[in-house]
Amino acid sequence: MGKLALVLVVVLGATAAIPFVAAAEERPRDPLIHGLASFLVPGLGQYLNGESDKALVHFLVAVAIPTAGYSLARLTVNPILAYGVPLLQLGWHVYSAMDAYNVAQAYNEAHGFSSLNLGPKLGG
Repeated sequence: MGKLALVLVVVLGATAAIPFVAAAEERPRDPLIHGLASFLVPGLGQYLNGESDKALVHFLVAVAIPTAGYSLARLTVNPILAYGVPLLQLGWHVYSAMDAYNVAQAYNEAHGFSSLNLGPKLGG
């Protein structure tokens, strides 16, 4: 439990150290980057979208699933629960990625950014 608390403090401290993008300058958001970020670390894509409360919830659920699932599997001595935890965790990662992708895409549409001009500009 002490290691989990240490990881949580380090991750939250790292996200607090990242400077928040100023809202005065509206920029297009790349939904693929936000979705991939949230797939790798649930909540990171939501944080990039400016939804820090939702980001914290997504991250805490991602930490709680294996913690509670494996603890419950050990208490009940049920190996089926132990096999179901990774599937549930994968499902949460996919949901978090889809949410971050959809929010970034909706932001672009609401602010009039085309999805065609999100890539890097080549040749100057």
